[in-house]
Amino acid sequence: MALTNPMPMGPWKITVYDQEYFQGRRMEFTASCQNIMECGMDNIRSLKVECGAWVGYEHSSFCGQQFVLERGDYPRWESWSGSNAYHIERMMSFRPICSANHKDSRMMVFEGENFIGRQWEMCDDYPSLQAMGWFNNEIGSMQVQSGAWVCYQFPGYRGYQYIMECDCRGGEYKHYREWGTHAQTFQIQSIRRIQQ
Repeated sequence: MALTNPMPMGPWKITVYDQEYFQGRRMEFTASCQNIMECGMDNIRSLKVECGAWVGYEHSSFCGQQFVLERGDYPRWESWSGSNAYHIERMMSFRPICSANHKDSRMMVFEGENFIGRQWEMCDDYPSLQAMGWFNNEIGSMQVQSGAWVCYQFPGYRGYQYIMECDCRGGEYKHYREWGTHAQTFQIQSIRRIQQ
C-alpha cells in the first residue's frame, strides 16, 4: 500500500497508469503517494488529473525533478516533463499542491540570497522575466505570500521546474538549494501561477 501523508480534505484526485495512453494497471489517489512501487507499479507512464493541482517527482519520497500537474490528461511522460533540460521518463511519487490559488497568488523575488538586494513583487504570469523588466537571468531568493507558483529555468516556461508554495517552508526560499533536490543553479527566467 502507498504511504500517504495526512492533509486537509480537499478537491484532489489523480488517476495513474503503468502504461502509456491510459492503459494497463490503474490506480486513483486523493492524497500523496511517497512511492508508487509500494502500490505494485514500477513507474507511472500516463495519468489524468481530475481535481486540484499536483506535483510529481522523479524519485520516491518527493525527490528529484519536479513536474507540475494541473487538471488534464497526460498520455506520455513528455506531456508532464515538457521541455526539461534532461528528459526523465520516470515519476515515482506525487502530492497535491494545497495552496494553489491562481486568482490570489503573490510572490516577492530578490536579487540575492536571504532576501537581499533588488526585489520585485509578482502577481501575474511572466513568460520572460527579462522582457518584463527583471535585470538578469537569476533569482537569489523568494518569498511566497499566497498561492503556489512554478518557476522555470528558461524563458517560455521551459527547462527544470521548481514548485514554490506559501504553505511550504513558511513560503520562504532563501537559496536555490531550497527549491528542490534537483536544483543546481539560481537560474530562473519564467514564472507562472499554478492553476487549481
